[in-house]
Amino acid sequence: MQRIILLLVFALSSTVLQAQIRISGKVTDAATGEALPFVSIYIKNSTLGTSSDLNGAFNIRLSTAPDSLTASFVGYTSKTLPVAKGVAAQELIFKLEPSAHALQEIVIRPGENPAFKIMREVINHKNANDKRKLTAYQYEAYTKMQLHLNGLGQKKGKDAVTGAVTRFVDTDKLQKGEKGDKQLPFFMSETLSDFSYNRDPKLQKEVIKATKVTGIGLQDGSLMSQLMGSSYQDYNFYQNRVSVLQKDFISPIADGWKRAYDYELEDSLFIGDEWCYQIKVNQKRPQDLAFNGTIWITEKTYALRKIDVEISRSANINFVDGIRLVQELQPVNDIAWIPNRTDVTIQLQGLNRSKTGIKAHVYTSYKDVVVNQPHANRYFDKPVELLQEATKQQDSFWQSSRHDTLTIADKQVYATIDSIRETPKIKRFTTIMTLLSTGYQKMGKFSWGPWPYTYAWNNFEGHRFQLGGKTNIDFSNKLELRGYAAYGTDDKKLKYSTSARFILSRDHWSEVGVTHKQDLQQVGLMSERLEASPFFMGFSRFGTLRRPILVTENSAYLQRDVLRGVTQRIAFSNRVFAPQYNFAYVAQQGDQPVLKDGFTTTEVSFTTRIASHQVYVQNDNERISLGNGNRPVFTLKYTAGLPNIMRSTLDYQRVDVNVTHDFPMGFLGNANYKLDAGKIFSAVPYPLLEVHTGNETPFYYTAAFNLLNNFEFASDTYASLHYEQYFEGLFFNRLPLIRKLKWRTLATANILYGDLSTKNQQMLSPVGIDGAPQEQFYTFGGGKPYMEVGYGIENIFKVLRVDAFHRLSYLDNKDARKFGLKFSVQFKL
Repeated sequence: MQRIILLLVFALSSTVLQAQIRISGKVTDAATGEALPFVSIYIKNSTLGTSSDLNGAFNIRLSTAPDSLTASFVGYTSKTLPVAKGVAAQELIFKLEPSAHALQEIVIRPGENPAFKIMREVINHKNANDKRKLTAYQYEAYTKMQLHLNGLGQKKGKDAVTGAVTRFVDTDKLQKGEKGDKQLPFFMSETLSDFSYNRDPKLQKEVIKATKVTGIGLQDGSLMSQLMGSSYQDYNFYQNRVSVLQKDFISPIADGWKRAYDYELEDSLFIGDEWCYQIKVNQKRPQDLAFNGTIWITEKTYALRKIDVEISRSANINFVDGIRLVQELQPVNDIAWIPNRTDVTIQLQGLNRSKTGIKAHVYTSYKDVVVNQPHANRYFDKPVELLQEATKQQDSFWQSSRHDTLTIADKQVYATIDSIRETPKIKRFTTIMTLLSTGYQKMGKFSWGPWPYTYAWNNFEGHRFQLGGKTNIDFSNKLELRGYAAYGTDDKKLKYSTSARFILSRDHWSEVGVTHKQDLQQVGLMSERLEASPFFMGFSRFGTLRRPILVTENSAYLQRDVLRGVTQRIAFSNRVFAPQYNFAYVAQQGDQPVLKDGFTTTEVSFTTRIASHQVYVQNDNERISLGNGNRPVFTLKYTAGLPNIMRSTLDYQRVDVNVTHDFPMGFLGNANYKLDAGKIFSAVPYPLLEVHTGNETPFYYTAAFNLLNNFEFASDTYASLHYEQYFEGLFFNRLPLIRKLKWRTLATANILYGDLSTKNQQMLSPVGIDGAPQEQFYTFGGGKPYMEVGYGIENIFKVLRVDAFHRLSYLDNKDARKFGLKFSVQFKL
């Protein structure tokens, strides 16, 4: 039945295509003959229309011939031309005359900037014009993105990228850019989607019903398809801050408009059917995240009709040489204004502006707008949905469904990319880039890796060699098998892991998995929280292994998204701990205390994670989180140790709570914090206590306490706070000489409280199993917390971060470090 329906849809679309009327043409300046780009071509009293391209050309397909078409552009008088009836294909040439219309009378206070009167009315009418006041809205969106390498060969012999491109690609494939430089298209995508929004509660969803992705370096475009939709091009200037590249810029019509911008009333003219005031806006402080350009405000409703702005090079943003954003808006049922097109151009640069850069151009158009007809809340359970047939649509579908036809330049981009990606050199380059970015090398239905763990050296294993891999989506889109084997030249022991994971459902993501594993771990580095720091864990395998334990584990789990943003997980594990160092703990054997070294646990755990408005995209058999809109994430975990099951020797219970939150703070920048708390209710050997993670490396890690030594403190009751405040350019932007460096300041604070019960203290042995003294750890006394504060500078050479830390408590502990510097490399805009 599904195939029959698809066949009928295809047949219907083909019939519609045959019956369409095609109108093409060009728009020029009547006086100079110069082509006019971005001119609105539309049918009056309708939402149907298009716009001219960079060469002034336009092309529109309609099911029925209208009486006329109208062309409208800023600074020109609108013009209407008749359309011939009964002609399948025809051409219209619009020659627009520059407009000279008198400014409407407005009341201006003595000595006041005339633009201020208009801006005050804009603020007064914001709530009336803002689309967010609607209870719901939906529309169809068409998004087209192109990426080019530009500036190729401007400085021969000095640019490694230029050299690499010319080695891989014939120079006749290069195209000429707008400024005459050579450029190479390497990515292009088209996406057709249905976007829906509900206000109460605030929910949104995008259903991607067609996508077409091609690019050099891509082995699979399904992930990119989910990232190219209209939901990531939603720029609402009625908000006080507009997010561009995950940076919050002050809107020209923000509530505090006068503090951030200078305004100049330049003209008044028609845009479409609306008479508008043309106002130039410029940011007051060069280093602020703000815009420069022009806005057009309607005379009757004081709505934002159009905006054309750029971001200054002086803005404190890395790797961005320029951004231009053009948006036109349309009234919907005279109750709100919704964009009908958005055009964004971004110029990206590397560490050196003189080197080859990347030019990104994203065009989005919107039609078939429906308002105040909300969907049921359950419709939004999956915020981004890629339909199965989305990547399989044929050219005939695209020809009838695009909001505008492809230009000759667009077709050339497709042809260039397709010809380049099939060359042997580029195929090898794609393979290498995939290996470096994912850690895995795809070999048919199997992927080898992860490569960063293939080798390590430490004092216990000697040279450690590891080989592993996993099956990929070509093997199965439900079942994933993975494993590895490792061998140490000194300990001469084989370590290994095998696991299987089965995806039960992708709608309400559900999966089940099993693992059998035997490998070395270290006391204090067995926390699940450290899984988010793979570099830290990988680095810990080099050098001296402290308190290594050979752990043999058998485990299974079941996980499901029970609601949007609510994930539950139940897990069962059996672990055998065999310490590889002088270790002992005091256990009761009848009425007598005895020393033991190894122990076995059998656990069952229940985990609930609440991340409101969490958005995921799927990448093969994995899913990737895109955040949850600056909302806190809560995790609650309960663990029970089951005695006498599968040779388990311990009976205990444990509860852990975690809260993480990233949020903007306006001019103060951005902040994030992480709260952790937990309690172990029974006596356990100290490797199972909360051994607080220290950091004796020169590198900075958010999961560790940076002046705490490894194994310095352990607790069975604990609470901790990690806080980071990113001031962006708040302080250094005010210093004339330093602001050119674009350095950014930040501050950190880490607080840790813990306690160790009497029954756990009684399990500690002063000597190991061989009778030699056993290294001890500290406990927190008298409710006194461990505290450290830090301050730092990031964005040094655009990638380096340096933090200075001061330890404020427990300064008399052995080998306590009172001060330290930590370094990290990061790539942030």
